[in-house]
Amino acid sequence: MLWDRIATMQSMTAFARAQGDHARFHLVWELRTVNHRYLETQFRLPDAFRALEQSLRDTARTHLKRGKFDAVLRYDRALREGAFDINRSLLLQLLASLEQVRRDAPEIGAVSPLELMKWPGVLMDAHAEDEALLQQANELFEAALGELLQHRQREGSAIRSTIVERLDAIDAHLDALRPLTAQANQDLLVKLRQRVAELGVDIDPLRLEQEVALLAQRGDVAEELDRLGIHVEEFRSAMRAGGPHGRRLDFLTQEMNRETNTLGAKSANAEISQRVVDLKVIVEQIREQVQNVE
Repeated sequence: MLWDRIATMQSMTAFARAQGDHARFHLVWELRTVNHRYLETQFRLPDAFRALEQSLRDTARTHLKRGKFDAVLRYDRALREGAFDINRSLLLQLLASLEQVRRDAPEIGAVSPLELMKWPGVLMDAHAEDEALLQQANELFEAALGELLQHRQREGSAIRSTIVERLDAIDAHLDALRPLTAQANQDLLVKLRQRVAELGVDIDPLRLEQEVALLAQRGDVAEELDRLGIHVEEFRSAMRAGGPHGRRLDFLTQEMNRETNTLGAKSANAEISQRVVDLKVIVEQIREQVQNVE
């Protein structure tokens, strides 16, 4: 039975393989998915199994929402007694035709039995069109798809844990930045007073405070810190919700990156600037992980 999809984070990178035997045939499915903006499915099937392609594609689309999905089916005749069926009627027709060719063109050499067997239809694939064989191929596909989905979930769980660690790190930086930004205005006033004293210039204290207030307003990052904190909480909420998560998380990552860029542009304090650099690194790490989320 196909593995039931549950509302957990899924990775877009996975591989699965399933194989089995039916009558005189050995079937092997190989499925893989990689990152892709949308869902793209590609099947490579032997001609005898083309009738299954649409139903298999529908099954894949039911359980996959994003990623490039490749499915390859190979089947071989089992190497045991009676493994080959020969279409005697077609073979006799070929032999009769070859005899006629030899009479008309004696210089043409004999054709080897191997060449005759390569002629389309001489080796019959009667079993390849059996309903039972098609059913076996379908069941093996579902088994492989179930394994693929579980692989995607395991990868998704690992990605989720990594992202949660990064979000906690952002919270820690925000907690440290808020008192630093509040203290920055006082530090700015002290520095300006020291500078004025060094220059020996007589400036109205009220005018000095007004200038400090104006500079502080230009460099105020409280709004950016609040928005970044909101994005972090929204990020956590999105991960707890049902999937797929990738596009929503990608959008939130862009917003987080925008806020950190603004923080970097406004900050004049060395310690604040260093923490903003650390924030940018963390957001980029989250972005890299999100690129692989369904």
